[in-house]
This record gives sequence, structure tokens and C-alpha cells, in this order.
Amino acid sequence: MATAAAQCLYLSCRFQSISLSSSSSSRPTATAFKPLSSSAHTSINAFSTGFVSVNPIVGRQVRRPVLIVCEAGKKPDSAAKRARQAEKRRLYNKARKSEIRTRMKKVLEELDTLRKKTDAQPEEVIGIEKLIAEAYSVIDKAIQVGTLHKNTGARRKSRLARRKKAVEIHHGWYAPAPASEPAASTV
Repeated sequence: MATAAAQCLYLSCRFQSISLSSSSSSRPTATAFKPLSSSAHTSINAFSTGFVSVNPIVGRQVRRPVLIVCEAGKKPDSAAKRARQAEKRRLYNKARKSEIRTRMKKVLEELDTLRKKTDAQPEEVIGIEKLIAEAYSVIDKAIQVGTLHKNTGARRKSRLARRKKAVEIHHGWYAPAPASEPAASTV
């Protein structure tokens, strides 16, 4: 693949579009940019491979030069396609993150109400554990499809587990498992 040096063109005239297309030769050509006229369309054979099309944004003043940066190797509509894809991903990720926040908020609200109850029973935690399981599932799916980073997902799951444990400790329902004694070394 031949590398093409990017050049910036300063134009003082109005163009609807400028396109640079490749020649049919198999070896790179070093064609210098020629002075551009004020026509509506200008094409220059500048690269051996690739196609460049530029639609500059022209300022209101005619004397003000316009900067155009050309990039070779992409189809003319690839930037627009990338923008469409990015917008689609943004909306998809936004909905998924919103669902995560909603489920976390429901769990945290239930835990707060359980903590404030004076006559709470240990069986009431079972309903909250189902909500936590649903939240974990949504968080894991978001990690799997790439919406959340794995550390972010782990931190959010840990936040829910810590809050549940704090409520259990508050009511005296939590009994830590006895620590197992470390195995004796044979050294």
C-alpha cells in the first residue's frame, strides 16, 4: 500500500465538491496539486490507490481562506456511515445503561426501606435477592456486549452486595462463615 502525504489546500473560492481519484497505473505517482480554479467540481489524479472526495465548508467571506484536509483510502461516505453506526450504538448503550441504573435504584430503595423497618424479618431479604439477581443479569449482559467495562460492572455488583450485607448486619441476620484454618505447611 502506497503512503500518500496529506496536504492542506487553502482556497479562497467557493467549491461544491473536490474529488481526488486514483489513476489506473499500478505504481504510485507523485502528482503535485495544481492551482484550483473556481469551477464547481475539480478532480486531480494524486494517488495510486484510494479515492478522496472533499466537500468543504466555505466561510461567509470570500477573501477568507478555507482549510481542506484530504484523507486517502476511504470511500466518500464512510464517515457518514461511521456517524450512523455511532449514533445507533449510542442509543442502544443509552437504553442499556438506563436499565442498569433503574434496576440498581430499585434494589437500593428496597434495601433502604428494609433497613428502616424495625420489625423486619429475614424472609424479606428473599424478594430483594431476586431483584439483585435480575440486576446482576442485566449488568453481566451489558459487560458481555461491550456497553460497560468489566471493572465497572464488577464495582456496581459489589455495591449492591455490600449494601445488602450492611442491611443484614444492621438487623443481626448476618453470621460470617467461620474462617477455615490455613493448612499446615510441610516445609
